[in-house]
Amino acid sequence: MLSASPWAQALVFAANEGVTYRVPLEEVRGRYSAIAADLSKLLGQPVTVEPVGDCTSLRKGLAENRFDLALVHPAHVSIEAIKASGYHLVALTKGFQSYQAQFLVRSDSALNSLADLKGCKLGAPDEDSITSVMVRAVLRDAGLARDQVNMVYTRYQDAVPFFVENRLTQSGATASAGVIKAWGASGGKVLAKSRPVPIKHIIASPALSAEDVDKVRAYFLALGASDDGRKKLEPTRYTGFERFDETALLAIGTWLGI
Repeated sequence: MLSASPWAQALVFAANEGVTYRVPLEEVRGRYSAIAADLSKLLGQPVTVEPVGDCTSLRKGLAENRFDLALVHPAHVSIEAIKASGYHLVALTKGFQSYQAQFLVRSDSALNSLADLKGCKLGAPDEDSITSVMVRAVLRDAGLARDQVNMVYTRYQDAVPFFVENRLTQSGATASAGVIKAWGASGGKVLAKSRPVPIKHIIASPALSAEDVDKVRAYFLALGASDDGRKKLEPTRYTGFERFDETALLAIGTWLGI
């Protein structure tokens, strides 16, 4: 039983699975129901799951400290919340520490380097997605100004290859492992890759006490280590969570331009 009174205000666990993948919000809610039930017992008050599918709503909720806990797919949004709104990094999702944007070109493309993209069109997912933030950082590092590459944005990652296949753009950038694998299997080439960036962060509001943050961190770190925990993780399709240094994450944010 919960130690808090039945009228205790519920804590909100925001769950964001990115803005460029086709995941119904109600499906997201169901994935974390068992975890929310555990967190309710752990923290002594109800924890509700709030799926958040767009960056605007996610940013607003974080800026207002309306989310007590959040699973945030786009790294730049969680880094912004840590820097500007006092959130703390709790853990990273295993298997997503090396998210990379890859620049796709046709097998017959004459492009050989990122410099060759000057004056070209480049397809990319949602302008505010972590993939596109990474892409712009890569182009900056390659010495290409924002106005030297014509970025063409589409909502979803899996729409990017269509641009390249049909010569609507000379290249397309995506970080979806499935899209990249399919591109290679069809004979397409990869022009370049970004540096790896960890995504899918668990962050905690400054409204939570240090003691409660430690409890939540210990819970998530232990989830993948038991049969019971792995069963609760099954709907999320994650294998577990791990520690990561918050200072190192903020340094990645500097590279991203956050």
